[in-house]
Amino acid sequence: MALGVASALNADLDLVISRKIPMPLNPEAGFGAIADDGTIILNEEVVRRIGLSRQQIEYEASKVRAEIKQRSILYRGDRPLVRISGRTVIIIDDGLASGFTMMAAVESVRYRRPKEVVVAVPCASAMAVKQLEKIADKVVTVTTGFMPRFAVADFYRHWYDLGDDEVIRYIRQWRMRHLLQG
Repeated sequence: MALGVASALNADLDLVISRKIPMPLNPEAGFGAIADDGTIILNEEVVRRIGLSRQQIEYEASKVRAEIKQRSILYRGDRPLVRISGRTVIIIDDGLASGFTMMAAVESVRYRRPKEVVVAVPCASAMAVKQLEKIADKVVTVTTGFMPRFAVADFYRHWYDLGDDEVIRYIRQWRMRHLLQG
């Protein structure tokens, strides 16, 4: 999605790797998220409700940090981050269920002092939109779902997670196209 938007806008493209922190014994559910710069956002209500200790939180977060570090090396290599200070940044994802991974991405990008941060997604839960409107300058979504159990996959005819090989292929395509244009 980001590749299509960046191409249409003739904009720079970079990645913010943000991952949910899975709940112990229920990896499909999460209690927060971490971005590639270490920014962490916790769903304090869930943390309290399931009674996670700081040690449990740190243990689960450390596993996610290791995964993010591996992905960052794989996707970025030694390529520096795109300069965003004073620029409008559009952070794109395939959709927002809880919104915590996007909140971590927004907070991470904020540290780099952009002019404004826009979140753009095709679908989002009303709860996620409400949370992100507090920290992003704009939230743009094609459709907002108000159902009690929101799943991003429900808004797609053919849903699948991109594999690492596919992400790397798209990044290489973008770089080649960008080099030929520039």
